[in-house]
Amino acid sequence: MGWNNQWYAVAYLDDLDRRRPTPFTLLEQDLVLWWDAAADTWRAFEDVCPHRLVPLSEGRLNGRGELECPYHGWSFDGSGRCTAIPQADPDQAAVACSSARSRCTALPTATGQGLLFVFAGEPERAPDVPLPLVPVLEEPDWLVQDTFRDLPMDALTLLENVLDVSHVPFTHHRTVGRRENAAPVEATITAEGPDGFTAEWLEGPRRGRLGSQFTTFAAPCLMWHDLTAKGFARILTVVYATPIRPGECRLFARFPFQFRSVLPRLLLRFRPRWLQHLANHTVLEDDQVFLHWQERALARRGGSAAFSQACFLPTGSDVYVKALHAWVDSHGGEPFPGRPLPERLDRDRLMDRDHAHTRHCHACSTAQRRLRMLGPWLQLAIAVALLALAALWGDGTWLLRLALAGLALGAWLVLLQCGRWERAFSRGEGAPPRNAPEPAGKAPPAGRGAPADPRSGLAPDPVP
Repeated sequence: MGWNNQWYAVAYLDDLDRRRPTPFTLLEQDLVLWWDAAADTWRAFEDVCPHRLVPLSEGRLNGRGELECPYHGWSFDGSGRCTAIPQADPDQAAVACSSARSRCTALPTATGQGLLFVFAGEPERAPDVPLPLVPVLEEPDWLVQDTFRDLPMDALTLLENVLDVSHVPFTHHRTVGRRENAAPVEATITAEGPDGFTAEWLEGPRRGRLGSQFTTFAAPCLMWHDLTAKGFARILTVVYATPIRPGECRLFARFPFQFRSVLPRLLLRFRPRWLQHLANHTVLEDDQVFLHWQERALARRGGSAAFSQACFLPTGSDVYVKALHAWVDSHGGEPFPGRPLPERLDRDRLMDRDHAHTRHCHACSTAQRRLRMLGPWLQLAIAVALLALAALWGDGTWLLRLALAGLALGAWLVLLQCGRWERAFSRGEGAPPRNAPEPAGKAPPAGRGAPADPRSGLAPDPVP
């Protein structure tokens, strides 16, 4: 078990456009994903034309539904066979197209649970390797919210982060966590081996108020937490960490719910996908900056092989992280062994959302385009309402003047909100909510098991 000869998630099916090719990089291999209408399936080729080595992802799907190179118009069917060379006469084309050198390299593809998977490795081994799916999602009545983002960190760094349940109260304070919920994590590894590990945390998050949580790491790229919140819902947190290149991966995050009542399901179902993605960005950016920097600090100290010496791990809260690195050391290795990380990015570049998500997301790119179209119309509505208000200032009834003023004000407020949303599609603010000042009179809680700060007058929470 390692990182080669594995299936990897490369896209949600809802975000792929059947009308045009899509580029993707998997384990440093540039790919082009495209819809083969003749076979009714998705294809993945190496993103290089055998003729002059230009990227096929810059081309198109021609009238025959084949992948056409943008440089000289060579065409390829779903098997990778060259079917047309416009510059060749029929005899030349027949000879050239029969040569193995004219073929594109095709990689195995498969779909499951709304995702497109590509097999990285020896193609003949693909049928014997199961897709990395979440078995429980085959059950009915799940409401699944999905997001994705290209992250400036290794897949291992991402997995380490999402497996680590103890960071949520502090890192994600005011987004999806609260500092006052920090507590010891008495979790147990229930099974481990070449395929990953399973674990259970009987107390569960929020000091046991939600119920027990069960965790699975399906090596090398999938993990999920399974929690049944008492009387509310069964909730999964599913993460695929797809390695792109050293220091970069694509996160596919899924949040499936089985609600006990109808109302929460209705509320989530009617929330636009793009609005959910903007909220997801805020959570991801809570720790993106320091994770990007952390993996460089670890690399300078010897990488995953030296993890237990480089990091001080005195509590049981790091049990998941230890198990992950034990798998790396004993079974999986690193996805890019011996490869250096790229130059560290500054905070401003780490907040980019456009290249990392928006332009690849059907819902967000569509919403961004519509917001840009709506802006001038709102400005026009404001101008017309104000002009009409000025014209009727002395003659119109007070009710009409009030309506025009309300229209102008309402359009202005909508314009402001649309502007905020439009900017949010491009970049994050870079200021995590956890660092905002606490409300007056509210002191942050002291850590469990730590001495109380004598200046605060607060004792630490008792350790149960």
